[in-house]
Amino acid sequence: HERSLNIDFLLGYLARLLPRRPELKLIVTSATIAPERFAAHFGTSAPAPIVEVSGRTYPVDIRYRPLDLPAPVGSVGTGAAEPGDPDDPDHEVVRVEPRDQTEAIVDAIGELSTEPPGDILVFLSGEREIRDTAEAIRAAVRGVEVLPLYARLATAEQMKVFTANPSRLVRRIVLATNVAETSLTVPGIRYVIDPGTARISRYSRRTKVQRLPIEPISQASAAQRAGRSGRTAPGVCIRLYSEQDFQHRPRYTDPEILRTNLAAVILRMAALHLGDVADFPFIDPPESRSVRDGVQLLQELGAFDDQGSITGLGRRLADLPVDPRLGRMILQADTEGCLREVLVLAAALSIPDPRERPIDAEEAARQKHARFADESSDFMSFLNLWNYLRGQRKALSGSAFRRMCRQEYLHYLRVREWQDLVGQLRGIVRGIGLRGGDDGDDTQPADPARVHAALVSGLLSHVGSRDGESREYSGARNTRFVLAPGSVLTRRPPRWVVVADLVETSRLYGRVAARVEPEMVERVAGHLVARSYSEPHWDAKRAEVLAYERVTLYGLTLVARRRVSYAAVDPQLCRDLFIQHALVDGDWTTHHRFFADNARLRAEVAELEERARRRDLLAEDHQIAEFYDARIPAEIVSGRHFDGWWKKQRHRTPDLLTMGRSDLLRGDATAADRPDHWEAGDLALPLSYRFDPSAEDDGVTVHVPVAVLARLGGEEFTWQVPALREELLTALIKSLPKDLRRNFVPAPDTAKALLAAIRPGPEPLLEAVQRELHGRTGILVPVDAFDLAKLPAHLRVTFAVESSDGRVVARGKDLAALQSNLAAPARRAVADAVAGDWERTGLRTWPDDLEELPTVVQRTVDGHSVRGYPGWADTGRTVDLRVYATKAERDAAMPAGLRRLLRLAGPSPVKAVEKKLDTRTRLILGVNPDGSLAELLEDCATAAVDVLAPAPVWTRAEFDQLRQKVSAGIGGATAQIVARVQQVLTALQAVEQALPASAPPAQADAVADVRTQLAGLLPPQFVTATGAAHLADLTRYLTAIARRLERLPHGVAADRERMARVAEVTAAYRELVAALTPARAAGADVRDIARLIEEFRVSLWAQRLGTARPVSEQRIYRAIDAILE
Repeated sequence: HERSLNIDFLLGYLARLLPRRPELKLIVTSATIAPERFAAHFGTSAPAPIVEVSGRTYPVDIRYRPLDLPAPVGSVGTGAAEPGDPDDPDHEVVRVEPRDQTEAIVDAIGELSTEPPGDILVFLSGEREIRDTAEAIRAAVRGVEVLPLYARLATAEQMKVFTANPSRLVRRIVLATNVAETSLTVPGIRYVIDPGTARISRYSRRTKVQRLPIEPISQASAAQRAGRSGRTAPGVCIRLYSEQDFQHRPRYTDPEILRTNLAAVILRMAALHLGDVADFPFIDPPESRSVRDGVQLLQELGAFDDQGSITGLGRRLADLPVDPRLGRMILQADTEGCLREVLVLAAALSIPDPRERPIDAEEAARQKHARFADESSDFMSFLNLWNYLRGQRKALSGSAFRRMCRQEYLHYLRVREWQDLVGQLRGIVRGIGLRGGDDGDDTQPADPARVHAALVSGLLSHVGSRDGESREYSGARNTRFVLAPGSVLTRRPPRWVVVADLVETSRLYGRVAARVEPEMVERVAGHLVARSYSEPHWDAKRAEVLAYERVTLYGLTLVARRRVSYAAVDPQLCRDLFIQHALVDGDWTTHHRFFADNARLRAEVAELEERARRRDLLAEDHQIAEFYDARIPAEIVSGRHFDGWWKKQRHRTPDLLTMGRSDLLRGDATAADRPDHWEAGDLALPLSYRFDPSAEDDGVTVHVPVAVLARLGGEEFTWQVPALREELLTALIKSLPKDLRRNFVPAPDTAKALLAAIRPGPEPLLEAVQRELHGRTGILVPVDAFDLAKLPAHLRVTFAVESSDGRVVARGKDLAALQSNLAAPARRAVADAVAGDWERTGLRTWPDDLEELPTVVQRTVDGHSVRGYPGWADTGRTVDLRVYATKAERDAAMPAGLRRLLRLAGPSPVKAVEKKLDTRTRLILGVNPDGSLAELLEDCATAAVDVLAPAPVWTRAEFDQLRQKVSAGIGGATAQIVARVQQVLTALQAVEQALPASAPPAQADAVADVRTQLAGLLPPQFVTATGAAHLADLTRYLTAIARRLERLPHGVAADRERMARVAEVTAAYRELVAALTPARAAGADVRDIARLIEEFRVSLWAQRLGTARPVSEQRIYRAIDAILE
């Protein structure tokens, strides 16, 4: 009778079978089909014959009693109606509001109670509806027997319906599903009550879910139901809908194949091996687009593979007589351990939402429903509601439960439908061996994350990713949607959601949503995600090749950039990168012996390249890679794979991967001309080589411990290492001015000749080159004609000054500058290395335990001979014994230290000298650069010590003799120096009187120059600084200044010209001092240049005073050059 899916399968199968089995006769009988369609389908040359047979039935009185029809007095619950025709518009009306279905059925039973005896058949949509209606009938109607009938009813209960009614005095009322419409005949039925609805399986294209909605039946089904009352005698059929409604209903019920999800059809056919859907002879063949959609959905669910063949999971799904999406959720729920919850949700997704929001009570309904809301999931809200209803159903009677639903804005029939579906689904899953779907008081709720994982497995194309901070989501295949206003997630939309269905009105809305994590979606959708990889690279820490993985699902990016192993994606590339980076480049932390041996050998060859300034000695990377590639199995793609293989292989062939020198060295090179150390006296300083023109240390680097820095002289390093000497000589010749350079071309040939003639020694390189060129050509090349600035950087030695722990503290090519800048660290390093018990502080005389002060102390530290130079240091009130880094530094500090020690060790002559001064002398001496008379006399006494002790002493005996000598003669010597100082200060007074307080503008520069000169001549402690021997010269210098000031007003221009000449030589002298170390700048020859400049001033402004020696600008410059050289 029904066009079920099985019937359509059978009809299609028979349509294939009949041409092969012509002896078979096929008879198709039904009261509810379109015979012309079937005749055309089974006909070959002509339609199959149609035989119409009228049924042997009795007349049936059809009465229409729609739910909104006013009811007559006494029609409800009395068992008998009051006189009057309900179709008469003048009958008395006691109720005009619409009835619910149960009330209408009770009213119809009351109406039929006046009819002759006979049983009543009531068609209902489900078990729950049958139970509710039975309860209502028993409460309202007396003297009747109520019998349920549905497919899942126990056999004994079903048989009660088919047994004869022993007493016709008790009317039997059978409450049945549409199973009694066509599948079986109930005896004794004279009356039918038809609500006009049935639960019909139908696939919703909108929700993509196979639903079981209660919907109006077709005219053919209504006729079938009515015919059940006229089988044995005239009958009555009361239809609980209007005649107009009946006329507008479809003539025939849609075949199931047009009402079901084609994914289910295709899955069932694949499971039954019935071939391709498109080729199967269905009476109503589905559209090809629908077939493609069905296959695509099955592939999404994992039921079909990429070739469209059924999978193991698909066969399990075929055993579940539910929509494949729901079936997929159920199977995944069994894996996730949340079957009970997912069965409830699967049923909820198959019915309309049981929560109602009447327009006139929307806010009240919202508040009631808010109790069940879960802030992160509408699905969990359904579970909360289910748990609440479950508790209420246990606590309340049927009518009380119905009232509760109405009061809390819950649709009672939908709630009962939901409960029925859950019960059916539980029976189904029990039938295929799944456990855990039943409710229990002690059942622990499942983890919501696992519930959502199960749901996502059936809703993979309903996942969405939020677009930035907007409320819009990107969905599968470029769809865009927003969450429906009723969702709990609309207030704070999460980044990722899954929705039960997508509804399009003014825009596309996602209904029933939950927050999900992309990691969970990726896990569930593993067979569907698309993975792409970029930037494969070697990771030394993990010892494997990694890449950045991008994971997408239907165009949605689940993972944007994740580092993953690349071995399974491209093993050949991983092998190549492993060999290149781990074995060739050495970017791998491992303890394999061959690895360390090969690295050491490669470093030796690389060092040889640096020394030779070549890049063709070490084997190229691809050659080294080929060495490993030929010896390592093809499946080795990472450090882990290699370790596993080598652990066994090394015992068989331990030297398999050990490289020889011939494997790495391509050319020939010798290290003889590129030594490892530079011999500087008794020092052997390590050398390193670098071939990188862009680096500051390109070329040769001398590694100098800071403790020996001060001992080095710069000239010896100008000779360079032998391998670079010829190139250096060539560059020196090319640096000459053109008029000189042309005498020595070609430069390379001249350099070779020079290289053969000169040898490194105490002679500076430039002087040796100058001498040899002059001897060969007769041309004298000035040393300063060589432009060292034009030399390539690698031809000048780099000095790397290192601390005791090997750390580079400074680097550069100017050794003198390094020595100057690091003087203090160098002295500390020397002191730390060799001072031992030598250094002392707070001395006031020669130490008793020190018989002799050595001129040098020496100690070997880290293979280097470190030398220190002990000497005295004046600290003001006491004297320290220190160890200096250089002899020059010690010699510069020694006189002041010895002078202070002698002053402290003997009596002071100051008071005795001061007593002998007359008043005039006191007045003259009282105004002095030292500040006071007492300080001046101390200064004179200190200068007297220099006169009495002109040379240092090194033993205690010598010091005692000298101390006695100073003590005996210091008084007279001090008095003599005071007399000379009086002359100096008298001359100074004359200069100060001549200096104008406010000089005219034209004379301002000259006056400023004089003041600067006076500051240099007369600093604090000027007597000691000048020395007793030069005090007379100082008087002469001051007298010359006075003469200059006298003539200044009458010769401003001449004065300016002379001042310019002095400024030039003074600037040259200052540059010299700046280029020297402090110790060297304190040398007597350097200080003598300052006096020479003063003599030059005398020659310019007071020539009649005479000079102590011949003087000129040229003489001053020569003296400066001599020191620089």
